[in-house]
Amino acid sequence: MIKNAFLLMLVFTLLFGGAYPLTLFLIGRIFFPFQAGGSLLFYPERQTLVGSPLIGQHFTSSRYFHLRPSLTPDEEYNAASSSGSQRGPASPALLQEISTRAELYRLTNLLTADTCIPIDAVTASASGLDPHISITNALLQVGRVARERGISEEEVNDLVQKYTERPFFGLLGEIRVNVPMLNLALDQAYVQKE
Repeated sequence: MIKNAFLLMLVFTLLFGGAYPLTLFLIGRIFFPFQAGGSLLFYPERQTLVGSPLIGQHFTSSRYFHLRPSLTPDEEYNAASSSGSQRGPASPALLQEISTRAELYRLTNLLTADTCIPIDAVTASASGLDPHISITNALLQVGRVARERGISEEEVNDLVQKYTERPFFGLLGEIRVNVPMLNLALDQAYVQKE
């Protein structure tokens, strides 16, 4: 009886503790090398790590597209401390924050006072680390980024369209723009013009 139990334990250990993880590792490395390697973004010519398309970063320069606000403690987009707001939709403090952020957004992007600001431009995501913005948010920032980089809005618009992600199978999710990848593409495509 003990011999059978020991043999069964040995077989399951080798199968599920060795063969199964090794098989998944090899499948990941062969068929999904970018994801299995940590989904890291680099400047190719310098091999400098600049981030991940899965986690937002705090872009402050007007030359870059900006993400939605982050509420992570200590610093914006601190991946070691993911958090969101505990304020409800009727909270006066939240409404004041949104109003202040909307004014700053209009000022930063040189928009008129009657421009409708997308909700993701003035509210934080649940995790505080979302790397995506809505297409409307991105299009409202095109003019600022083009001016700051000295390129045409059409060129910036083309990159926005290129880094726009569509719903999975046309059903799951929403149309959104991956900002870390878009900003990296801007740096790579227009470094010679700066």
